[in-house]
Amino acid sequence: MSNERKTERIVYSHFNESRDIVHIEEQVTDISKIDKLLKNASKKGFGKGRPEFIITFKKNNDLLIVVECKADITKHESPSKDKYVDYAVDGVLLYASFLSKEYDVLAIAVSGETEEKLKVSHFLHLKDERKAVEIFGNKLLPAQNYLSGYLKSPEKFRQDYNTLLAFTKTLNEKLHSYKILESQRSLLLSCILIALEDDAFRASYDKKTSPKSLADSLIKTVSEKLEEANIIGKKLENLTTQFSFIKTDTSLSAKEKILKELIDEVDENINRFIKTHEYFDVLGQLYIEFLRYANSDKGLGIVLTPPHITELFAKLAQVNKNSIIYDNCAGTGGFLISAMKEMIRDAKGAKEKIKQIKSNQLISVEYQSHIFALAVSNMYIHQDGKTNIINGSCFDEVVMNQVKVQKPTIGFLNPPYQGNKKTDTDELEFILNNLECLVDGGTCIAIVPMQKALATKGEILELKKKLLGKHTLEAVLSMPDELFFNSDVNVVTCIMIFTAHRKHSPTKKTYFGYYKNDGFIKRKIQGRFDGLGKWEGIKKKWTTYYLDENRREDVGFSINRIITHRDEWCAEAYMDTDYSKLTKRGFEDTILSYVTFLISERLSKQVLFPPILDKEITLHTNNWLLFKLKNLFEITGSQTTSLSELEEYGKGNYPYVTTQATNNGIEKLYDFYTEEGNVLTIDSAVLGYCSYQSLNFSASDHVEKLIPKFTMNKYIAMFFVTIFKLEQYRYNYGRKASQDRLKQSSIKLPVNEQGSPDWKYMENYIKSLPYSSNI
Repeated sequence: MSNERKTERIVYSHFNESRDIVHIEEQVTDISKIDKLLKNASKKGFGKGRPEFIITFKKNNDLLIVVECKADITKHESPSKDKYVDYAVDGVLLYASFLSKEYDVLAIAVSGETEEKLKVSHFLHLKDERKAVEIFGNKLLPAQNYLSGYLKSPEKFRQDYNTLLAFTKTLNEKLHSYKILESQRSLLLSCILIALEDDAFRASYDKKTSPKSLADSLIKTVSEKLEEANIIGKKLENLTTQFSFIKTDTSLSAKEKILKELIDEVDENINRFIKTHEYFDVLGQLYIEFLRYANSDKGLGIVLTPPHITELFAKLAQVNKNSIIYDNCAGTGGFLISAMKEMIRDAKGAKEKIKQIKSNQLISVEYQSHIFALAVSNMYIHQDGKTNIINGSCFDEVVMNQVKVQKPTIGFLNPPYQGNKKTDTDELEFILNNLECLVDGGTCIAIVPMQKALATKGEILELKKKLLGKHTLEAVLSMPDELFFNSDVNVVTCIMIFTAHRKHSPTKKTYFGYYKNDGFIKRKIQGRFDGLGKWEGIKKKWTTYYLDENRREDVGFSINRIITHRDEWCAEAYMDTDYSKLTKRGFEDTILSYVTFLISERLSKQVLFPPILDKEITLHTNNWLLFKLKNLFEITGSQTTSLSELEEYGKGNYPYVTTQATNNGIEKLYDFYTEEGNVLTIDSAVLGYCSYQSLNFSASDHVEKLIPKFTMNKYIAMFFVTIFKLEQYRYNYGRKASQDRLKQSSIKLPVNEQGSPDWKYMENYIKSLPYSSNI
C-alpha cells in the first residue's frame, strides 16, 4: 500500500462511520452536476479534476465535502497556496473553487500516515463566494458535526440572510400587487409562521377547497395555538383583531391559490431560516424591509434596532441564565430574542432552567397594537412563555408595578424618537422609566439620538441632571452614522449604559467609546449589512474594551472621563486624536485636491509635479503640542448669501462657499463677495469639512470662518487643512462643528525651541511635497 493510500484509508474509515447520513465517492462521481463542474478542474491545469473523496449528504443537497490527501505532512500547504499538485491544501482549494459555482463546499486537506500525527485543515467555500474561509480546526469531525457547524456558521448565516432579503424584496412586490397594506404584511407572515407550528394545519392546509376556508383555518389555528400558550382574554382578543384582516382581504380570502402559495413560500424561505438560525428577530427585519421597499410613511411603525446591535446589548450587559430582562419599548422583541439567546446558551441545556427563562425572565411593554402582535408572534415562534409581554404604556403605574414585582436586573430599550418635540415624550424619559423598574444595581442600556447626549441647556439638560442625580452613567458609545439606514431614518445615535439607583459620583469616570465603524457595507438589495464578515471581530473589540476592569483606553477609540450633566456625553468631545495617522500621503492628497479645484475652476492653467523645495523633510508628530483653536484663529460666522441673489450678479471670479465637502467647498464663482480671503472655512451643518479660501468669497448658511491671528500663507493653510481632516471625526449630523465647539477645541502642531507653533517648518514641509509648485 502506498503511503498516500494509508492517509486515504484513515479518511475513508472516518467518514464511513457516518455512512447512514453521507454518500462517499472516490475520485469519480455518479452525480452529473458535480462531474461537469470538475471537468476542467485538474491540478495540472488541463483535464478533469479527481479529488480523493467527494462526500454528499443524503438529506442536504446544498453542502458538498471534498477531500485531498498527502502522506507527507511537509506537503500539507504551500505559502502561496498555488502548488495544486504537490500540496493538500492547495489542491483541495482548487477543487472547491470549481465546485462552489453550484454548491457550498467544505474543503478538507489531510496529511500524515497515522491518526496520531494527522494534520487537518478545513475551509468553507460558499456558493458564488470569491474565496474560502478557514473553519472547524485541525481534527477530523463526525459528518453530523460538519453539517451542523456549516448550518450554524457566521458565513452560512450571512449567505442565508442575503437570500432571505432577496426573497423579501420579491415577496414585498407580490404582496403589493395583492393590495395588502405595508403595515399588514409582517402580521400576515407572523400569522402564517405561527400556524405552521401546528402539525395538523401543516398537513392539511393545501387540501382546503376554497381560499375562504383556508383563511378561516389559518386564523382559527393561530387563535388555538395562542390559547395553548396561555394568551387569553383581552390579549388574545387584541391579537385576533390584528390578524382578522386575513379573513376579509379580497386577495387572501377570495382569489384561488394566492394564500396557499404564500404559505408554501413562507415555509420554504422564512420558516426554514428561523429553524436553522434560532433567536434572530426575523419578523423585525421583515418589517423593516417591507417599509424600506414600500418607501412609506414612518408613521406606520417604529425604528427597529438592527439585530447586531441587539446582540451587542446582550454582550455589554453580560446577560446570563439568571438575568431578568425588561424592555419598556419592545418593538418586535429584538432585544428579548438576543437576550434569550445568551441566557439559553448560559443554561447549557438545563431544560427546567430554559423553561423558566422563557416563562418568567423576559418582560416587555409595547404601546402600538400591531407591533405588539408582531412581538407576541415573534416570541411565540421562538418558543418563549409570552405571558410577560404587556400591551400598554410603560408610564402607566399599574404596568410599572406589574414589572417591578418581577424584579428585572437588566433593562434594554430603543425608545420611539421624538417626531414632535412639543407633544412626544423625550427619549431620556423612557430611560428614566426603565431604570425606575430595575432592581438596585441593575444595568440599563439604551440607544438614543446623539443630540440627547450633547444637550447643555433646556429641558434635556434637566433630564440629564435627573439621570445623574439617581443613577450612574457608566458609558456612552457613539454609533455608526448610518446605523438605521435600512429603516430609512437619518439619525445619529449613541448607546448609554447606566447602573440603576446609584447616584453618579462626582469622581466617577465614564467610559466613552468611538464605536463608529461596525464593518457594515451598503448594497441596493441587502441594504446595510455585514457583507465582509467583519462584525464578529469588531464586536469582540467593542465589548472587551468596555468590560475590561479598567475600561480600556485607546487613542482615537476610547477614553475615560469625569463628567457632569452640563457636559457633552460623547467620545468625540474628549478623545485624543491619533496624530500618528498623519502621513506624507495625507498632506499630498490635500495639495492635490486643492490643485484639482484650481484647475477645474480655471484658477490655474497648468499642473506641475515637482515640489518647490528639492529636499525631503521628515514628519514626526511625537513632540507636537496642543494649541487652542481660539488662540490661533478668530472664530466667527460668515454672512449668508442666497443663490438667487448671486444669480442677479452673474458669473465672476469670487467663490461661493457652501457646506459641500467637494471642490474646496465651492459651488460656483460669482461677481460678488462678502468675506475677505486668506482664511479657513469649516462647514458647521454636516461633517465639519475644512477648506482654504485664498480669494474673497461669499457663503451659504452654516459656513464658519477661521481668521488667522498669525501670518498665514497658502502653504501653512494646506498644513492646517490636513490637520482638520484628521480631526473631522469629531463632527457629524448629530454633533456639528459649531463656533462654540470650535472655540473649545485644540489641535496638535509642530513647535520650535520656544514651544511656539513652528510656522516655517509647516511651510517648508508643504513645499517639499509633490504638486506644491501649483498652489
